[in-house]
Amino acid sequence: MASQTEIAQQVVESILAQKLAPGERLGEQELADLYGVSRTLVREALMQLQARGFVEVRTRKGWYVVEPSFDEARDAFAARRVIETGMLRAAGRPLQTVIRRLREHVDEEREAIASGDPATRTFLLADFHVCLAECLGNRLLADVMRDLTARTTLVASLYQSTHDASQSCDDHAAIVAALGEGDTATAERLMVAHIGNVQEALDESAAGSRDAAQRLRTRLAPLKRSVA
Repeated sequence: MASQTEIAQQVVESILAQKLAPGERLGEQELADLYGVSRTLVREALMQLQARGFVEVRTRKGWYVVEPSFDEARDAFAARRVIETGMLRAAGRPLQTVIRRLREHVDEEREAIASGDPATRTFLLADFHVCLAECLGNRLLADVMRDLTARTTLVASLYQSTHDASQSCDDHAAIVAALGEGDTATAERLMVAHIGNVQEALDESAAGSRDAAQRLRTRLAPLKRSVA
């Protein structure tokens, strides 16, 4: 049986892989059946996710993955700039074991891109930033980065990001190369540019179009006629 924390973590990982979309319903009974646990435990996991800002409860409708506003998206990217550049600034010259692990992560990203596996590719590209925090020895920041990258992954899905996966991977490789040379100033600059490029690829009008399309489908749905 899965624990409350494990269920919450699986939901976050599914968001990072873009397998769970903004606005998607999370049924308590369906999750309870999936994990072989009680609805009470599922509800506790969802409440934990609600506190972290990933799900919301809608009156008489149930639990849903949040749909961040564009202002919330800007806030999330701004937070990432502050945290990630500060993390790199404090890193000094990372150990070669750290650089080796980060290079391995970039290689895994390239393999996922080449294999055409979108879920693994998306997860690994987001997880690079979590891996970076872990490798630099800050577990607390790793947890913070996991939540922030999951939030910006939701944003990218909602606002139909056009940022290219290969470009993200190349950005990561360049950051690691700068760290390997002990050039944290360049690594910081590259990180700021990378986060900026991802943010600029968002389409602010996309969420509105999505809502309009949903409303249109609802309005044009066939009428339910009772059988005479």
